[in-house]
Amino acid sequence: MKTQRNVHLKRVIVDFKKLNNKILDLLVNKYPDGYGDGDVITFRNAQNEIVECVEVTTEDTLYLVKVSKRLVAAMEDFDDTNESSSEKNLDLPDGSNVEEE
Repeated sequence: MKTQRNVHLKRVIVDFKKLNNKILDLLVNKYPDGYGDGDVITFRNAQNEIVECVEVTTEDTLYLVKVSKRLVAAMEDFDDTNESSSEKNLDLPDGSNVEEE
């Protein structure tokens, strides 16, 4: 359901691979302890595939960021990097690492 404040915002769906520091910062600030099931928005795209996203907004844009294990890792790494800029890898929940691009 659209709320009055969201009616005129530009809507952008963002995949994990396209995240920039601005969007990661918005995510970490909005969900400092991670997001829960109640924060996830689910819909079907044009290919009739189910897409799960979390929402963050700026003054003019509503971002729907696709949910994935890598998103969780990126948010945790971004938060850790802001506290200590020595991190270079994304630690995934399964214990593996992915180098930042």
